[in-house]
Amino acid sequence: MCLTDFEERSTTQAFMMQDTQSNPNLIVVAFRGTQPFSAYDWKTNVDISWYELKDMGKGKIHSGFMKALGMQKTKGWPKEIQQSTHQHQFAYYTLRQKLREVLQENQDARLIVTGHSLGSALAVLFVAVLMLHEEEWLLEKLEAVYTFGQPRVGDHKFGEFMIDKLRKFDVKYFRYVYSNDVVARIPPDDDTFLSKHFGPCFYFNSFYNGK
Repeated sequence: MCLTDFEERSTTQAFMMQDTQSNPNLIVVAFRGTQPFSAYDWKTNVDISWYELKDMGKGKIHSGFMKALGMQKTKGWPKEIQQSTHQHQFAYYTLRQKLREVLQENQDARLIVTGHSLGSALAVLFVAVLMLHEEEWLLEKLEAVYTFGQPRVGDHKFGEFMIDKLRKFDVKYFRYVYSNDVVARIPPDDDTFLSKHFGPCFYFNSFYNGK
């Protein structure tokens, strides 16, 4: 469980896994999706205000998801922060530090980031903030991002930024959508909300036929 600076309580869940016996060179970071009875998860989902990366020209991002990932109230996304000794810490900064430590111990290891629903939004934005912070060493270890039922997380300009950086670091991006899953279709991509998906979509219908 990790803190959000805006709620000042632990609401975000993620874990890091490594099977040291069958595949010691693969590390998986997974973000948990929306819990049906969690008011804080739903509050995150419906916070559709924008966080704009003005000074960097990288577009606008869903503010609720950024807050859940560990964005700071007054500073936004500083590259480094001084975390307290609180039991639960900010998701992005905690996971990044753990990855630095584990990957330093095993230089051959590769990284996969994944999540479902709310967790899929956090997964792709975790990678986005690594790019924002120019964490090139970690990004070179990143093999792929897999999202399942991912909502839209930013505008068209943000999508262009992500496509450019994914290509630069040769990171594969797989966005899976099942049938009429409404989560993958929000926030809307109309002239009011301006939310856009980016990259290819792997769609499966109700008969589990993919296309």
